[in-house]
Amino acid sequence: MLETTNDPQSSTTPPDPRRWKALALLCTAYFMIIVDSQIVILALPSIESDLGLGLRSSQWVMSAYLLTFGGLLLLGGRTADLLGGRRMFLVGTALFLVASLACGLAWSSGVLVGARAVQGAAAAIMAPTAMAVLMSTFAVGPERNRAVGIWTGVGAFGATAALLIGGPITEGLGWPWIFLINLPLALVVLVVGPRLLRETPVAPGRRSYDPLGAVTVTVALGLLVYGVVEAPEAGWGSAQTPLLLGASAVLLAAFVLIERRAKAPLTPLRIFRSTALVGGNVMTLLVAMTIYGGALMMSVYAQQVLGYSAVRFGLSTAVYAFASVVGSNLAGPLTTRFGYPKVAICGATTLAAGAFLLSRVSAGGSYWIELFPALVVFGAGIGVTVVASAIAALSSAAPAEAGLASGINNSVFQVGAALGIALCSSVAATNVGDGLLAGVRAAFLACFAFALLCLTVAAVVGLVRRRQRAQ
Repeated sequence: MLETTNDPQSSTTPPDPRRWKALALLCTAYFMIIVDSQIVILALPSIESDLGLGLRSSQWVMSAYLLTFGGLLLLGGRTADLLGGRRMFLVGTALFLVASLACGLAWSSGVLVGARAVQGAAAAIMAPTAMAVLMSTFAVGPERNRAVGIWTGVGAFGATAALLIGGPITEGLGWPWIFLINLPLALVVLVVGPRLLRETPVAPGRRSYDPLGAVTVTVALGLLVYGVVEAPEAGWGSAQTPLLLGASAVLLAAFVLIERRAKAPLTPLRIFRSTALVGGNVMTLLVAMTIYGGALMMSVYAQQVLGYSAVRFGLSTAVYAFASVVGSNLAGPLTTRFGYPKVAICGATTLAAGAFLLSRVSAGGSYWIELFPALVVFGAGIGVTVVASAIAALSSAAPAEAGLASGINNSVFQVGAALGIALCSSVAATNVGDGLLAGVRAAFLACFAFALLCLTVAAVVGLVRRRQRAQ
């Protein structure tokens, strides 16, 4: 069960009567953010044709969003603690609306890539501040666990919905509409948000900032995401990859030194004394690697091995999204009853089983016999594990640091997503000499290994937690 320390709502405080409507609004914004991280995948051929993009330039239509999103999440989360979660969430939404409009009206590749970078920066403000508002709206216990489960389920569904709706929108309305559909959703959030959302606790005292720490960690995370995203193309053994990753490591070390000496640190290092926070984020990293690496390989297998069209692929994987939503909604009540370590162990076990089943697919495999059951198990494992990991990572954060804790968790998830895609791409490429199917199966085995590591971490966190309670 979630800890009750420092919760903004005590047991004697009546719950906010608008809380479920507020959650629906926050989930709408989160759905929009997640969809936009992947919806361009199926639209890239049309964008390349209309704007005259080459292969490298078209990749940046997706990478620019992921780079600024992943690089700025920590800073975006801290703005909730310093300036108020609701205020910054609405600011981020307004910026996302403007950037989406610019993407839809883009007349050149430079404008589109630049607008996507701004869109990613806006998402980096919206995601952690929305979670901070959620944490402030729901008191610790069953309702918060349920709310986090719904939130996570919406994210999992959004990742699949992007693949499901991206193709039909591009073919029917044209690629600009994959961005323009954000406008009515963002407008609803901006109009209704001030009425439904409650402000989050703001850090007491004078508002002090840590510009040196903010710049250092943002550049470090940006280099890390960029290095990982580019690794399959540049090569893990090339000079570029270790240089970028090494520079990121040096900057992260410098960030730690800066935070130790800063009077008002961007990230108080004491937050990492929490076993739950550290363990939850390590699990989040590993489950994100499993999700995104597995999703990429599903696409390769379905479209390049089985010959599915983009639309058929989206429809065939809808069961995976449905299973993840069911799993995430079950995870909240289960966490309330049994605690997040046990639920995380159960989820990671299911996730590993799903990845193993996917590693056994064949060249002429039947959808109902091979792919369908694997997707159901894999999706359910995703929903359960992501919720348990998020609850662990956020459970011990003080109200005035909820935005920071959410920013850390979101940053870790984005890094894990980029790392999972890069590693699975590399594993598949290394084993493709024996055929594309061999490369895909090897990559699914890598996902199986990620899930087993997640299971190990969950077990260790559970053991430490039991020892702490026994003292």
